[in-house]
Amino acid sequence: MNTQGANAGDRAEAAQGKLLTRRRFVRNTAVGAVVVLGTSAISVPGASAASRPQCAALVSGGPMWVTPDCDDPTYSQPVIDSETDLTSPVPHRKVSGHFDGTDKRFNLYLPPKNQWRSRFFHKVYPLMDENAADQDIAFGAASGAYVVQTNGGLGYRVDAAAAKFSRTYAAKYYGSSRRIHGYVWGGSGGSYQTIGAIENTEGVWDGAVPFIIGTPYSIPSSFTVRALARLVLRDKAPRIADAVRPGGSGRPFASLNSVERAMLRETTSLGVPLRAWEDYDYVLGLSAPDSLLGFVALLRTLDPTYADDFWTKPGYLGTEKSALGDIVRAARIDLLTTLQKVERDAQNTPTSLVLASAPTQQDTTGLDFTVYAADDTTVIGTLTASLDPATRVVTLARGNDAKVLAALDPGVKLRLDNKWTIAFRAYHRYQVPTRPGFYAWDQYRGPDGKPLYPQRAPQAGPLISASTSGGGTHTGKITGKVIVVGNLLDTDAFPWPGDWYRARVMDALGADYGDSFRLWYNDNADHLEGPVTGARQAQIVEFTGMLQQALRDLSAWVEKGVQPPRTTVYDVSDSQTLVPEDASARRGIQPVVDLTVDGTDRIEVRAGQTVTFKARIDVPAGAGRVVHTEWDFVGTGDFTAKPYGPPRQTVEVRQTFTYTEPGTYIPVLRATAQREGDTTTPFAQVANLGRVRIVVR
Repeated sequence: MNTQGANAGDRAEAAQGKLLTRRRFVRNTAVGAVVVLGTSAISVPGASAASRPQCAALVSGGPMWVTPDCDDPTYSQPVIDSETDLTSPVPHRKVSGHFDGTDKRFNLYLPPKNQWRSRFFHKVYPLMDENAADQDIAFGAASGAYVVQTNGGLGYRVDAAAAKFSRTYAAKYYGSSRRIHGYVWGGSGGSYQTIGAIENTEGVWDGAVPFIIGTPYSIPSSFTVRALARLVLRDKAPRIADAVRPGGSGRPFASLNSVERAMLRETTSLGVPLRAWEDYDYVLGLSAPDSLLGFVALLRTLDPTYADDFWTKPGYLGTEKSALGDIVRAARIDLLTTLQKVERDAQNTPTSLVLASAPTQQDTTGLDFTVYAADDTTVIGTLTASLDPATRVVTLARGNDAKVLAALDPGVKLRLDNKWTIAFRAYHRYQVPTRPGFYAWDQYRGPDGKPLYPQRAPQAGPLISASTSGGGTHTGKITGKVIVVGNLLDTDAFPWPGDWYRARVMDALGADYGDSFRLWYNDNADHLEGPVTGARQAQIVEFTGMLQQALRDLSAWVEKGVQPPRTTVYDVSDSQTLVPEDASARRGIQPVVDLTVDGTDRIEVRAGQTVTFKARIDVPAGAGRVVHTEWDFVGTGDFTAKPYGPPRQTVEVRQTFTYTEPGTYIPVLRATAQREGDTTTPFAQVANLGRVRIVVR
């Protein structure tokens, strides 16, 4: 542990007779704040407690307004637990601490003084702990920033307190009186926190990069509509995928009947990108069916009468006399069966059950398991479990009630019921936003603008959004500069919320909103953050590099007034976000790859025939130069780098390949741009794909 700074602070405090012995950050002296580690104190400039008010909401019941000049009453006492100088992933000091009286922890990762440029990067996400990824630590150091991360959970208050404390610590550690700029960033659920942070604080962060953002109504609607589509489109999904795949017919509705067409239209009109259907397994959650049903438990708490109303009252899909209503009712499971066998572990605790009969429905996810007494009517309790209908085996989860487990014997009756999970799939129809601007829900309104279906009183989406973000957000009243990053194949949050939030900012800031706001779209990127591996590399790109470039551009915008590349040019039609094919017209920062094979996007050839690929790669003006080109001629995600010359804004390449085996291939060219044209750096690499189809006979 390095205690040189602590000892210096110790002497300064001792000179005033103010030596403290508790491990707490205390604002109780006229000369400033004190950080205490054991019996060593670090004295740093600050204000006295008497002159610092507590942070409070600007309006009654509103979110807390946080500034550098107020203290959050819950997170006012940061405590340093350890300070460690590390060499991996890069040299830095790691400072670990917590907020006294809470379970909230924070880490600071500070690069050497000669690397630091008076800034910090601060990532947020509801389920994240305080341990930053090595990549983020190394990127921060390479960008002149220390890194802040907490286990803050929901909202922005913990992170705001950590950000403010980090400035206090960094000023002392670096011996600097310069202003320290901070930038908050987060995606998916973290985008709610990021937007909450930049709308409900001032002077805590100077800018924000929210990415793959949602709206206050995104959850659970972006999941429910896909789960509903799974009931209707799972058998036709491969045909839809082939139609939208490169070289496909481009007519995904052509092979569908009327109810299937209506379902695909409803799904895409709510925002599921049509091109994303190429990965229909993910769109429909086929490999992980429970992934689309994660908010059922919360909905049962928020709206406990919904399922019964869905199956009994007019206006709901459960009672609707239509082809879709028939499909929904056919998917309903309500089976009373008998236990044939109970498997137990060494402690005689039941681990699995064998049923006398099992449901015949194709989708058996999200079942409720209810155990009955010998009279077949008295409920003993419920089980958390999963069913394999093919074997009739029920696997019990851990943590089931001991009383219910004790009742499990052969002959006992068990009811299997999915009324909630089927009803859940249509919940978006009964959650039409009451606020204007949510055009994806226009399909559920009549000509008079009123909802076509009954509306549920609890607005689940806004409640979830407010809880995640820390209060009322998405007002557009940003207090710093913002670069939003969206992905055109985002199946979980959809691309159009970027446009929606841009309108909120425009309404709040007026005609000059462009002085503080950018929106960049990535093509061929989805919702999943982090490395792309395996065959998925042949379909999508990792978008970490664009986020890194956004943070660098944001800091240059704030600190030096350097204007970042302009907002991506796009159009929203029926909730589908479309961009120009030409890089100069599209703008943003992503390269555009125009790939052809023998002059087109699809050809049929004989085995053994050589084909010629040509591509033009263009980087938007001011966005950098092409630094890498890689080829995957069979579309398996296995890329080989090919030389093309020095880095430059526009690159034209040509390759030939001979296909010896019959089959259908989707060859891919991956091109990567980097702002400075640096071919060796791992940071701020922005990639895109060009793809075509080759049928070999």
